[in-house]
Amino acid sequence: MKGYTKPLLIIFFVLLADQALKTWIKTNMYIGQEFKILGNWFIIHFTENNGMAFGLEFGGEFGKLSLSLFRIAAVGGIGYGLHYLIQRKYHRGLILNVALIFAGALGNIIDSVFYGVIYKYAGLFHGRVVDMFYFPILEGVFPNWVPIWGGEDYIFFRPVFNIADAAISVGVIIILIFQKSYFKEDSVEEIGPNNEVVEE
Repeated sequence: MKGYTKPLLIIFFVLLADQALKTWIKTNMYIGQEFKILGNWFIIHFTENNGMAFGLEFGGEFGKLSLSLFRIAAVGGIGYGLHYLIQRKYHRGLILNVALIFAGALGNIIDSVFYGVIYKYAGLFHGRVVDMFYFPILEGVFPNWVPIWGGEDYIFFRPVFNIADAAISVGVIIILIFQKSYFKEDSVEEIGPNNEVVEE
């Protein structure tokens, strides 16, 4: 189990926090209900995502089933990758961030696969992902001279997300920021006329 303790703890606590909050939201709020945490900047807003990221839909019932099965396969791949990284003693930061991504993906899969059955609104693999964090920090109207969006309202940050989404985003962003140190290869010294050769 050496090398697995911290990644497993991260996965456990992310899943626990994610599912505990989703369960509370699902059993204590109704769709569209919201309450403010920090004025208009941080709002708990109960919504459900029936498709991919940002609420995109994917081909009706068959598409939903395909998406759920794809997510399961993807999480299996991430889990295998995490095992591979630990076994080959990759950079600890890379391992922990992949664990974050794995936990987030697994958290949303639980919703997709089981929530429809648990809350009795759909069959297995047809559940909806529960989202609640909303940060409409900036609101305004695009100037008329802006192509395409001129004159339209904008909100930043518009998407509503959950702890699992946050875990995935944080893991990916940190890996991108520190990729040079995470994937640094040891330089191999080239043999040249000035290299010393030690013979036995």
